[in-house]
Amino acid sequence: MTTLSERISQSAFDGSRLRVVLLLDLHDGAQQNFLEAYEHMRNQVASVPGHISDQLCQSIENPSQWLITSEWESAPPFLAWVNSEEHVETVRPLHNCVRDTRSLRFSVLRETGRLHTPPAADATQGGLQPFPRVGDNVVRHALTFTVKPGSEAVVADILSGYRSPQSKVDEHTRLRRTSLFMHGNRVVRAVEVEGDLMAALRHVARQPEVRAVEEAINPYLEQDRDLNDPDSARVFFTRAALPAVHHLASAGTDDEAVKRHALYYPAKPGCGMALARLLAGQDEAAASDPSTPIDSSTIFQRDDIVVRLVDVRGSGDAAPLQVIGAHGPRKAAMLSRLLDSEALGIDAPATEEDMSKLLSSADMRPITDRHAP
Repeated sequence: MTTLSERISQSAFDGSRLRVVLLLDLHDGAQQNFLEAYEHMRNQVASVPGHISDQLCQSIENPSQWLITSEWESAPPFLAWVNSEEHVETVRPLHNCVRDTRSLRFSVLRETGRLHTPPAADATQGGLQPFPRVGDNVVRHALTFTVKPGSEAVVADILSGYRSPQSKVDEHTRLRRTSLFMHGNRVVRAVEVEGDLMAALRHVARQPEVRAVEEAINPYLEQDRDLNDPDSARVFFTRAALPAVHHLASAGTDDEAVKRHALYYPAKPGCGMALARLLAGQDEAAASDPSTPIDSSTIFQRDDIVVRLVDVRGSGDAAPLQVIGAHGPRKAAMLSRLLDSEALGIDAPATEEDMSKLLSSADMRPITDRHAP
């Protein structure tokens, strides 16, 4: 068991307000077109549930550098918006104006100007993050997509056979680990990056061995894409994004006996965020149990797709309910109500015994797990 201060953690579910910072570098001469596109976009964003306010700023030193900041009641409504098809279409007019972007997301811990308002006192404005979390300078992100039924074996062979790209991106950024799993015809690729995630993703995309793999799987994808068309590639990877919404690990753990599992939880329509929140609470509870076999857990969620990456000491057979996230009174029933059992090809689980069986159905097939040297 580790104390709260010893845990490495990140979470979208602490109820604190969210500050989003978007740094943009515009093409020369595109400023007016960008401003007009933003004026149209901001009216749509203002109506999104959970949105509080936003600001558009232009650098006083370099007119090509712009900044958009927005404030949200909490992280979940922002994540639901930014990962939606509506968002993809809303920001499309901005693409031709922008040379480069970088998005940063922060929970609000402290602020001036509202000292009379205690944290979380105003539910409509969100609260303040109650305490600073401990990090490890690692960003976790995943991509998911589906391939044509019947092509799974070919795709798995392609995705497992390439040479790993150079792990060092620059002085501050390097690839640390890439884990790839499949469940039926769904592929999930999870990456761990020390430093700047976007710099690492751009670095990987430029590597010839990775480019060759991406081209090789193109004929088997259910969603068409053209990697030579920037707009097509951008839309594909935007739709494939599976962001991390919760991560918890013991600080300083390095155990060779730990085995990585990826568990697939298709949610009932509209229940993806609630399912991810339930699993996050289960992992928080497991971290306080000294007998837990779970060393770390990362939950990725987009729409009704939830994937949980779990590092387990030993086989996990001794505590299957903790591994699947259904340990405790009524937790099996709660998980059953949110889970789309039919999508997993099983009868609706409701009891603890059913949940033990669910573990084998949700466990994704490992394709490759690469560590940086």
